[in-house]
Amino acid sequence: MQHIEHFEVTHKTQRKFRWISALALAALALTTSFAMAQTPDAGLPGKGIKVQALQSPIAEETFQTMLVERALEKLGYETQPIKEVEYPTAHVAIANGDATFLAVHWDPLHQDYYDNAGGDTKLLRVGAYAGPAAQGYLIDRATAEKYNITNIEQLRDPGLAKLFDHDGDGKADLAGCNPGWGCEAMIEHHLDAYQLRTTVTHVQGSYPALMADTIGRYQRGESVLYYTWTPYWVSGVLVPGQDVVWLQVPFSANPAHASTRLADGSDYGFSVNTTRIVVNRAWAEKNPAAVKLFEVMRLPIADINAQNERMRSGENTQADIARHTAGWIAYHQQLFDSWIAQALAAAQR
Repeated sequence: MQHIEHFEVTHKTQRKFRWISALALAALALTTSFAMAQTPDAGLPGKGIKVQALQSPIAEETFQTMLVERALEKLGYETQPIKEVEYPTAHVAIANGDATFLAVHWDPLHQDYYDNAGGDTKLLRVGAYAGPAAQGYLIDRATAEKYNITNIEQLRDPGLAKLFDHDGDGKADLAGCNPGWGCEAMIEHHLDAYQLRTTVTHVQGSYPALMADTIGRYQRGESVLYYTWTPYWVSGVLVPGQDVVWLQVPFSANPAHASTRLADGSDYGFSVNTTRIVVNRAWAEKNPAAVKLFEVMRLPIADINAQNERMRSGENTQADIARHTAGWIAYHQQLFDSWIAQALAAAQR
């Protein structure tokens, strides 16, 4: 399954990206906090300018958002505490000037949110911060191999669907996506397009709770069916190709009528996404240094997965995430400094 595995990160790869020891991270956090407490140089382009970041309630996005904030602070900007709102609201707030940027805009998944908030007239979508990001449906490998299930279309068969029934109604329970995330609308579209309504139930609720339940069922040897995306810690616990397998779809089906087929002919039902930074256009026009920063920042999927796994293991406070961010910067200091240098050069043009 080389067509999808290059999006994934195994446990071995995650360990490779555990940048430095926890003890060193703690020391770095102290050093970083002292440095950030210093008054920014008066000549910096962001001096005296407040910046408001937004993110969704998905806690694992904080690392990505915080890294952007640390870079902005190096340019002199005054970052405010991150605010959590749903994606549609975030796009509207940024378009209206009530916030500055969103670091995790999924392109093309969030295209409607972008357009509905005013599109290019009010917003600017910048760079390719992280990606490519895969998403789709998975089942446990044991069930897939025993019943030769490779395509979600096969769950039209009531007998196969019942394998994934956990509430006794005879229908497969698909652990799905929270309302407002964008993926839930695609799943609902798929249920109709692939004629799965009578055999599959889209189970919604708190996604982390649904995944905890899914993992528990897997560990008890039960069959599981769920939606997920990368980067996210789930694929570090239920490893695609090892513990679980991706299901293909019979054909591309989405409201935009766009093809989701990959170059090798496989189709997992969702376009491969890139996460970009969305910023208020009027603000962007006055802050070329920040825009350049957003253009050049890159965060590997492997690093996001590794940090998310730390959060799942208990390092999930704001202080923990700040420490992870400081550690990432220290381990990639030369790269980080190059982003700042490019941004500063853009301000001088």
